Amino acid sequence: MFFLYRTLINSLLILSPLIILIRLFKKKEDSKRLKEKFGFFKKRPKGKLIWFHGASVGEFQSIVPILEKFENSKKIDHILITSNTLSSSKIISKTKLKKITHQYFPIDNNFIVKKFIDHWKPSLALFIDSEIWPNMIFNLNKEKIPMLLLNARLTKKSFKRWNKFKKFSKFVFDKFDLCLSSNRETVIFLKKLGAKKIKYFGNLKYSQSESEKISIDYQTRKFFSKKIVWCASSTHQTEEEFACQVHLKLKKKYMNLLTVIIPRHIDREKQIKDQISKLNLKIHSHEPKTKIHQNTDIYLVNSFGKTKSFFTLIRNIFLGGSLINHGGQNPLEAVRYNCNILHGPNVFNFHEVYKFLANQKISKKIYSINQAVNVLDKLFSSKKTKKNIKNKVKLIGEKILRKNIYEINSILKKV
Repeated sequence: MFFLYRTLINSLLILSPLIILIRLFKKKEDSKRLKEKFGFFKKRPKGKLIWFHGASVGEFQSIVPILEKFENSKKIDHILITSNTLSSSKIISKTKLKKITHQYFPIDNNFIVKKFIDHWKPSLALFIDSEIWPNMIFNLNKEKIPMLLLNARLTKKSFKRWNKFKKFSKFVFDKFDLCLSSNRETVIFLKKLGAKKIKYFGNLKYSQSESEKISIDYQTRKFFSKKIVWCASSTHQTEEEFACQVHLKLKKKYMNLLTVIIPRHIDREKQIKDQISKLNLKIHSHEPKTKIHQNTDIYLVNSFGKTKSFFTLIRNIFLGGSLINHGGQNPLEAVRYNCNILHGPNVFNFHEVYKFLANQKISKKIYSINQAVNVLDKLFSSKKTKKNIKNKVKLIGEKILRKNIYEINSILKKV
């Protein structure tokens, strides 16, 4: 099976120029840094280096508190971060941490990953969430570089896919020195797939960065203060139209309504604007120096890294990726700012987190436009003091972070 995997990767490598060209056309690749995926790497700084790999923005954000701790550690000289997406590189470039170097993750071709390992020589490799790359894992193991699966998450769908090839799965998963699971279900899956050492402390996404920068310009703050506002955040295709339909119904009662939409992928901006225009709604794209028209219906946030800032202004948040079969998005960022959470039925990516929030009575599952309208109407009209659970979430996060740091340091002591 491993031979078959390598054959498939080599075939994809041949087709990669065409794939890359399509992605460039869709503005999903950085033309200036494409070569990093093909074995042309940045200069390695001197000293002890540890390496974190996560697919995209969410994975990087989940480890920021860990990175902040290691930034102050004298035992580590440098931190390499790899990711696959253009959006993640833009977010990572904004970090103020001096030890970090960002590099695009190379294609999982045997020759390229050998070259990557020989160039970077990491003392420890940490794969985040469900980032499993067999060639890379095999070669790291061969070089006796310890590996850790951090905040591990396997869905039922991905488990079933891996479980079809039991010998291959064991060949891959038993090479991890330690797997730190983000949920109990993943613990069961990892055991069945052959992982040797598994621990569960909770989801790292409960933890919080110590240096979050919140900035919204005065004009926007002033405009929002005069409106009844709700937000559809991390939306995927069809969910923006859902939010607009909710807006149209609510506007019959709340003439001063403003709906903020923060799409998960801002490269869809033109498509979203076209959808909104067809509904005869007035739209404003987030540009601090541009005056906001008083009759604006939809405020579209079209830039990276602004979500948390808007959560400081808005109390009622719908989390996207949940009306479609995507699995939902992390609600904990919004919870830290005391926001009420609305979400669709498909939240399997964060099942335990949403269950916790439902028990705290600060999240509500919705299935339809009318249900969303009714829930928001009650929230707009309610005079009840909102339940403050941000401190509870903070304490949970600190405990999870502390235990994860301890386990990572235990491995680092041996290298």
